[in-house]
Amino acid sequence: MTEDRKKDAKWYVVHTYSGHENKVKATLEKMVENRGNIDDIYEIVVPMENYYDKDNPSKVKQRKSYPGYVLINMIVDDDSWYLVRNTRGVTGFVGPGGKPVALTDRELKSLGMIEEVEKKPVDVKAGDRVLIMSGGFKDQVGTVSEVDEKARRLILLIDMFGRQTSADVDFDQVEKI
Repeated sequence: MTEDRKKDAKWYVVHTYSGHENKVKATLEKMVENRGNIDDIYEIVVPMENYYDKDNPSKVKQRKSYPGYVLINMIVDDDSWYLVRNTRGVTGFVGPGGKPVALTDRELKSLGMIEEVEKKPVDVKAGDRVLIMSGGFKDQVGTVSEVDEKARRLILLIDMFGRQTSADVDFDQVEKI
C-alpha cells in the first residue's frame, strides 16, 4: 500500500530561515520517523550544486542551489501539513497565502529532480487533421500546415469566425483524428 500512496505524492517547496535548511531537513526526518508518518512524507531534499573554489580551482565544493528553501515529496493532509508547518525553522509553504502548491513536471525537470519524460512520437504530416487537447485552442480541430520535428512544434490552420487562423502548438498538445 505504501507504494500506491507514494505514487500520489507530489513535490512541494518549503521556505525556511536562511542557513537552517539542513536543520529543518534533519528535524523533519526525525519527526517523521518518531511519529510514524512514513505514509505521508517520503523524501526531503536541500538542493545542492557543485562549484569550483576561486582560490583552488581544482577543488570542487558544494553550496545550496536555493538558500532558504527545502523540497519535500509528500501527500498533503492535515497531519503532514501541521508537522511541516510547525517545524522549527520553517516559515511556511511556498504558495498563495502559505497554502502548498505542488511543483509541475516542468519545474521539477528544471530543478534536476526528474529525468525528461519520454516524448510520444507524433505521426502527422502536412495536410493531416488533428484535435487540440490542451492550451488556448483546446477542443478545436486544425489542419497541419507545417511540422517542425526538431522543436516538436506544429503550425495548424484553425477555422475561427469564418477565417483560417494560424496556431503554433506542441506535438504533445494534439491528437491525430
